[in-house]
Amino acid sequence: ILYFFIAFSFYAYLAGQSNGLRKFWANITPAALTALATGSSMATIPTNLAAAGKTGVPEDIRDVIIPVGASMHMEGSCLAAVLKIAFLFGIYQMDFSEASTITTALAIALLTGVVVSGIPGGGMIGELLIISFYGFPLAAFPIITMIGTLVDPPATMINAAGDNVASMVVARMLGGKNWMGKYG
Repeated sequence: ILYFFIAFSFYAYLAGQSNGLRKFWANITPAALTALATGSSMATIPTNLAAAGKTGVPEDIRDVIIPVGASMHMEGSCLAAVLKIAFLFGIYQMDFSEASTITTALAIALLTGVVVSGIPGGGMIGELLIISFYGFPLAAFPIITMIGTLVDPPATMINAAGDNVASMVVARMLGGKNWMGKYG
């Protein structure tokens, strides 16, 4: 929740200052709710494209960034993977503070977020990857699957909103400081 509001507000502000921040939050709700309801970044593409258009992102930018982001830009999934790992470490009373443990968690999060996310049922593959990397017993699989079921819809919402704000940042990079005045 904090990442959703704080990070995306920061990115929207970087992309278009206060006007970008205002337009992002005024238009992201339909895409965010679609992602939350469907649990699918792909199903959110049409509403996300419409939201980016209302924000002022040029069509050529949003038509590339949002579909590519729907299959590759998975920050919510990465956050969810770290949450699952930390939860299992807590249940099994294992130390989660070592640098190697955290580095491995981040590597698994990136791997599951970028590579496995495009595979149907990829969440379960990622969960099996987590269990095998850390040597958790197979009894941890139903636990981590339940956690995955609970965090998948909000993670998808973060993924979709992140694609939208990423299109704003790209528009800023390509269109310059006053890109919203040119296109919006």
